[in-house]
Amino acid sequence: MNHIPLGMIRAWSVFLLGIVFVGGLSSCETGGYRQGAALYAQHCANCHMQDGTGLGGNIPPLAGSDYLSANPARVACVIQYGLSDTISVNGKIYKFPMAAVSGLNNLEIANIINYISNSWGNSLGYTSLERVDQALEACSPSED
Repeated sequence: MNHIPLGMIRAWSVFLLGIVFVGGLSSCETGGYRQGAALYAQHCANCHMQDGTGLGGNIPPLAGSDYLSANPARVACVIQYGLSDTISVNGKIYKFPMAAVSGLNNLEIANIINYISNSWGNSLGYTSLERVDQALEACSPSED
């Protein structure tokens, strides 16, 4: 029976643990918005499409949206209370109203915002729960 030296077993153990640790870190980086993605799929993708491209002339795109980058504090209010104003997104006018997404708490809204802000070529950074709380305190259902 061959014996493997204890030093070699330890070296391989450390090596394998390193691989697992690094693999775990990279999966956190790529899957950091899983909750937001699931909430988006459930509440938003029907209209804005799974890839964020919107629906023709009726529903604006979220992918590459200049509205998102120009109105970061307003996004939480639009999700919570809907939107009936005419808006311009990437130079195109949208008149179709957006219904409020009811039943979401502020953390879920933050998760959706972080998902759409960092998907489909968007790189708008991270929105904290505190920022969402402040935005929602500053807006009201009649302010769309």
